[in-house]
Amino acid sequence: MVQVVTLGEIMLRLNPPGFQRFLQASTFEISYGGAEASVATSLANFGVSSSFVTCLPSSEIGQAAIDYVRRFGVDTSYIIRSGERIGVYFLEIGANQRPSKVIYDRAHSAMSEVRPGSIPWSQIFSGAKWFHFTGITPAISQSAADVCLEAVRSAREKNLTVSCDLNYRAKLWKYGKTPSEIMTELMPYVDIVCGNEEDCEKMFGIRGGDVKVAEEVSAERYAEVARRLVKRFPGLKKVGISLRGSISATHNTWTAVLYDGRRLYTTRKYDITNVVDRLGSGDAFTAGLIYSLLAGKSDQEALNFATAASALKHSIPFDPNLVSVQEVESLLKEGGAGRVQR
Repeated sequence: MVQVVTLGEIMLRLNPPGFQRFLQASTFEISYGGAEASVATSLANFGVSSSFVTCLPSSEIGQAAIDYVRRFGVDTSYIIRSGERIGVYFLEIGANQRPSKVIYDRAHSAMSEVRPGSIPWSQIFSGAKWFHFTGITPAISQSAADVCLEAVRSAREKNLTVSCDLNYRAKLWKYGKTPSEIMTELMPYVDIVCGNEEDCEKMFGIRGGDVKVAEEVSAERYAEVARRLVKRFPGLKKVGISLRGSISATHNTWTAVLYDGRRLYTTRKYDITNVVDRLGSGDAFTAGLIYSLLAGKSDQEALNFATAASALKHSIPFDPNLVSVQEVESLLKEGGAGRVQR
């Protein structure tokens, strides 16, 4: 029986090999990626039965996307085959002082044209415990936002825990509604929210002080962000905020905090000196949190696990975080020396 259901768009990912720029590329590496698909994949690797719901065209490329997530053990039986095209994103992987760059080609994708009533939520949620979506899906079209609202209402009726990763994407909010207008309607149905300070500021005008987002600041500042979120949306039970320090494109620090409405939990900071691929690290954090809370871990244990899992993601190419529970626990226990396992 499926425990966790995720809803979102999976896209064809095209990136030049290595650290080549778009203008240099004569070939592209092909994979498939999307926030909610990555969460479902991470959970499947942790042994949690998960189902990914989306819309994909009835073409070989649409089938290839389905096969991609299915091979990691994710249930795809409720994917709707409709529309004419799959969304595409191009990634130029940054290095040192040159940042990574993403170009979207997802207008009129199958998922952007999804319609309310086309997904049998009551059936999908039967027996499930958790529903997860992100702020990316309601950003791609009004109809996708309407389906998200339909989904969270159904999840509430079925007493599922609902989580949302805010995932603000400036390049996507183009159909005439602001993030605040759409997300404010969705948030009353959310129990657990994840994001970073930029997400909170861009979507809800919430920030923790006058210091610039990119600067290193105290945990207390993020407690203020979390407190303001809970005050704005009293139904929230937990707020997870990831904290990235970008020394360069290939050298980041990574940590996180978790707020339960009373106490702010903190965890260790990881110094990641050789970033392989940072895309999907926030999804890895969310999946680690969902897994831990479903497993009955304490808030501190859940935060430790989620942060370690997402730190490991920085070492793995492409979107999904392909690590096991044992690998995450090994990092927590051994500290990440990276010794060869024989």
